[in-house]
Amino acid sequence: MERHLGYRLANMQGVGARARQEDSFTTANAFDVMKLKEEGLLFAVFDGMGGMKDGKLASETAVQSMRASFAAMDRNADLAPQLKNAVFAASEAVEEVIGGDGGSTAIVCIIYEEKLYFASVGDSFLFLKRGDGLYRLNQEHNVFHDEYLSAIRCGDLDGKACREVDEATALTQFLGKIGMDDVDACVRPLPLKEGDILLACSDGVGGVLDEDELKTALSFKSERAMCQQLEQRLVIHARQFQDNYTALIVKCVY
Repeated sequence: MERHLGYRLANMQGVGARARQEDSFTTANAFDVMKLKEEGLLFAVFDGMGGMKDGKLASETAVQSMRASFAAMDRNADLAPQLKNAVFAASEAVEEVIGGDGGSTAIVCIIYEEKLYFASVGDSFLFLKRGDGLYRLNQEHNVFHDEYLSAIRCGDLDGKACREVDEATALTQFLGKIGMDDVDACVRPLPLKEGDILLACSDGVGGVLDEDELKTALSFKSERAMCQQLEQRLVIHARQFQDNYTALIVKCVY
């Protein structure tokens, strides 16, 4: 009998040192085997931007838009461009309700026919743990990254000076930005294997914990234990200005 991958999910979320939670996350078809086979699995994290207008409304609007786009996708056509377009549509929806004065980051994933499609905007994170390796799958949209790419194109492969530019971590792209014009998205889906672990998280997790800490947490047996370890590591760091934090873990199993 042919075996098909299944997916076990867990999530973790906290306010950190902020006044309220502005992150949002969503999944679709996680507990419906037939729907999962027909439509795939959606999981996504949206980090509403603090310090701007209503980050929670921005992230919740992005969730609603993405779920609607996911439901309307044509499974007989390539999902990669459809996912990228769905992220642009989510940005337009956020811009409409916020007016360009606020926004949200995004990491959006679809698993369909045992392949991963993903798209991201801003500084949220997507990791794949496969065997003993941990791999960052997406890139960040911030001043440092833009300066670093520019330096590489000019022949400077070191790029150390880019870390010292003003507002290096400031976002250059986010959902709701007027004129948002870039989405980091896969062109081809990534085939998944038994034992693969995917971590989608806000920068309150990925921007605090280092690779060794993430890898150690994702090595625990259960997805719930992985989430608990991530949160415990954040508590140990005890950052004075700890951001909201959200993580979704998906483990591929037979």
